[in-house]
Amino acid sequence: MPFRFDDLVDDVMSQAPQTIRVFLAFKMACVGCPIACFHTVDDACREHGVDREAFLDALCACEPA
Repeated sequence: MPFRFDDLVDDVMSQAPQTIRVFLAFKMACVGCPIACFHTVDDACREHGVDREAFLDALCACEPA
């Protein structure tokens, strides 16, 4: 599934629940965070110090559960 850096974190997790495991694997505590509906994937990577390209690649490679 194609995701972009400007997608909202909450939208990604809501539309593709299988991506939650990617957030957790990258030690990103976005699940249930009230800021997730305002932060983009890029914002979250910056806040958590995560390599944005590696994270987006992992999201896009995530298969439905």
